[in-house]
Order: sequence, then structure tokens, then C-alpha cells
Amino acid sequence: MDSQISISDLENSISEKVYIKIEKWNLYLGDAGLARNLAIECISNKDQGTLEAAKISLKAINVKVGDGLKSIPLINFITSAQILELEEILESFFNN
Repeated sequence: MDSQISISDLENSISEKVYIKIEKWNLYLGDAGLARNLAIECISNKDQGTLEAAKISLKAINVKVGDGLKSIPLINFITSAQILELEEILESFFNN
């Protein structure tokens, strides 16, 4: 499988299934513009195993807040259930 297609396929899965949680509000990563960067990070951490790849990748992506002067690691916005969702996505993606 071509790596460009793989990134796009993973990005699409992440876009549709993984979201950040703020109070009672869910913002899907595709809508937030974060899915592609997360897909790239996950692929680069593939050799760490799915759970570690998910966690390492979520820690590596920084989300700009306010005027963009500060940023917070994406993992701080993701619930434990969403980390498991990302892990399941990576398992199906990496095991194909």
C-alpha cells in the first residue's frame, strides 16, 4: 500500500471517530484540523505498538489555544475512551 494513501486512510478514520472533549462539547479531530498530523505521528511511532504509538503521538501534537501564544498537548483534551478508540483504529490499520 502506498504510504500517501495510508496516511489519508488513517487520517479519515481518525477524523470521523476521535474527538477532543471540552466540558460537554465534542470536537472531532477532522473538524479541528488535527487528524492529519496525528495520523503522521502515529505512523512514525508504529514500531512502539498500538497503545504506546497512540499515547506518544497524542503527547507530540500541540494544540494552540487562544491567540496561539500557548499550546497544550493533544492528550490533555482526549478522554481515556478516545485513547482506546484511537488504539483500535491503529490496530486495524497496522494489522492490514
